[in-house]
Amino acid sequence: MREEHAELTGKKRPEVIARIKSAKELGDLKENADYSSAREEQSFLEGRIKTIESLLRDATVIEAPTSEAGGKVGLGSKVSIADPDTPDDITVYELVGPPEADPSAGRISNMSPVGKALVGKTAGETVLVRTPRGEAQFVIVAVD
Repeated sequence: MREEHAELTGKKRPEVIARIKSAKELGDLKENADYSSAREEQSFLEGRIKTIESLLRDATVIEAPTSEAGGKVGLGSKVSIADPDTPDDITVYELVGPPEADPSAGRISNMSPVGKALVGKTAGETVLVRTPRGEAQFVIVAVD
């Protein structure tokens, strides 16, 4: 998030400001599509910057689980799961907080249906996950 904030404030914001400035120099702002587009982008950009700043201000750093956690799934855990019907097809997820979730990158939120079902479980356990698509069962293969 800090990297995204730095990118937005250090690079994107000055680019948008420069676009607005050059569009203003073209004259009539009411019929200037470049100006309108740049202002919309600036509005979106400032909203995203404020959101990130708020998240960073209120963030709590959670240490990755240690061996003292007893192999239980928690925030920061990497969990290998498999469908009981296809035990060789293993999927690995890292359990993260909602702002960091990116399922396509293997990071799921502890607040998601799968995340909630996994929290507190250990390797070898079977979990039942209730999702909008219905129920699914998974076996926890490993917890790192």
